[in-house]
Amino acid sequence: MDKQEVARLVTTPLDSPAYAPTRYRFSDREYLNVVYRTDPEVLRRLVPEPLTVSEPLVRFEVMRMPDTTGLGDYTEAGQLIAVEHDGEAGEFNLAMYVDSVPAISSGREFSAYPKKSGSPALYVDSDTLIGTLDYGTVRVATATMGYKHRAMDLGEARAEVCLPNFMIKTVPHYDGTPRICELVRTQITDITVKSAFTGPARLQLFAHAIAPLADLPVLEVVSASHIVTDLTLNPVEAVYDYLA
Repeated sequence: MDKQEVARLVTTPLDSPAYAPTRYRFSDREYLNVVYRTDPEVLRRLVPEPLTVSEPLVRFEVMRMPDTTGLGDYTEAGQLIAVEHDGEAGEFNLAMYVDSVPAISSGREFSAYPKKSGSPALYVDSDTLIGTLDYGTVRVATATMGYKHRAMDLGEARAEVCLPNFMIKTVPHYDGTPRICELVRTQITDITVKSAFTGPARLQLFAHAIAPLADLPVLEVVSASHIVTDLTLNPVEAVYDYLA
C-alpha cells in the first residue's frame, strides 16, 4: 500500500475497516422520547461553555434503527440536554449507549457522537411502548409510554427530531495532551416523518457508577413522543475550538 493510499484511509484495520465509509441513511428509524425536568444545578456543572442551559430539561431517547446503510440493525439510548448557543436553541448530546461496535466506532471517529457500549431495547408490550437501557447486566433506565394514544402533529415531530445537536469532539496526542478539542454542531435536515404519536409516559433512572443517567434526576415528565422516520445524518461542523 503506497503513501497516497494510506493517506486516503478513513479508519482501520487496513484490511477490514471498523465501519463502512458512507453517508448513513436510516429507514424506519423509530424514537421513544421522554422529556423531563431535572435539577438545574447539575446541568450547569455538566454543560460545557460556550453553551448555556436554557431550561432544566433533558430528553431521554431510545432509537430503534432496523435498516441503516453500512451499519445494519442496531439500537441506541441516551440523554440530551436543552441548551442555547449564540441565541440558537438546541440540545447537548451528553451520552449515547449503543449495541453495535461499527456504530460506536463510526460515531466517535467520523463524527463526535459520545457513544459507548450498552444494551438498549425498544418494543411494544401489550398497550405500552417500552424503552429500556441495560449497562452490562444492570438495568439503568426504563421508559414507558401509552401506545399511540393521540396523533402528534407531524411538523411538531419533525421539529423535535431536527433540533441542532451539539457535542464535544476530543482526540488526544500520543502523550495524552489534547490534539483536538472542539464543540461541534450538526442538524438533521433530510427527513420524512412517517408517523408520530404522544401519550402518558413515565421514566425511571437507576444509579450506576459508570452509566450515571440517574445523576440527572427525573423531577417531572414534561412530554413524550413515539416517532418513526426515514432520515439521513449530516456531517458535523466545528463551532468552537477550546485549544485556540
